[in-house]
Parts: sequence; C-alpha cells; structure tokens
Amino acid sequence: MFKVSVIARNPKREELATKPLEACVDTGSELTWLPGEVLKGAGITPRRKRIFATATQQKVEREVGYAILSAEGYETNDEVVFAESGDMTLLGVRTLEGFGVMVDHIGHRFVATTTIVAVAGAETADSYAACGLCETESGRF
Repeated sequence: MFKVSVIARNPKREELATKPLEACVDTGSELTWLPGEVLKGAGITPRRKRIFATATQQKVEREVGYAILSAEGYETNDEVVFAESGDMTLLGVRTLEGFGVMVDHIGHRFVATTTIVAVAGAETADSYAACGLCETESGRF
C-alpha cells in the first residue's frame, strides 16, 4: 500500500471541502473510508448505515454518505464511509474505478486506463447474439 492526498467535497455545495487527507490506497477495500468528523465538517451528511467485515472478520457498523473525491488529479463522485476513531483512512477500489485508474504498486502511482464498454461499434448485434441474454423489441437475438 501507499498513501495519497485526498480531498472530499460536498456534492450539494462544492465550495465546502475537507482539508487534504492522507489515505492508504487499498485495493482490498470496496469503499473509501475518511474520518467522519472531517466529512461532517464539510457538510457531507450520512445517508444510511452499513455493516462491514474487517480483516479479522469482526463486524462493524458505520455511516455512509456521498462525496466528490479528488486525488492525484483525478475526480469522481462516490459513496464514502464515515470512519470512526481507530479506523484507517483508506481510498477504496470503487473510488479508483471512478477515477478510471489502475494502481501501479511498484511505482506507487495511479495509471490512467481505458474504460471498457459492454457494446460498441458495428458488431453490436453480434455481441448481443453471442451473449444470449439480451433482447430487442422484436425478441431475443
């Protein structure tokens, strides 16, 4: 793991933002975890609670909400966990996917990637037909 500086902005009032926060890039964590009090200080509000399993399989319940996250010149809107005292500050894989990056663990940096789309171009009908699950108005391919 390596660390990056992350800023979370309030999606309703983008002028409200956290100070830069050091977060560990953790491809093993689904969501990004940032200190709850810092998020609340930027007017980012919890929307619901979720239960998470820690690395030791302990169950913990935390609040989650939405924020605009920025790091290393990349930005995305994502769900964020309101971390409590003793929790790590993490940049999770969903945020990384939103950034459109892969992680270079050796160079400790982000590498921009090309987003893969399910269907594109002239082969669209053939792709749907090969899938066998897709339908059109006239029926299944």
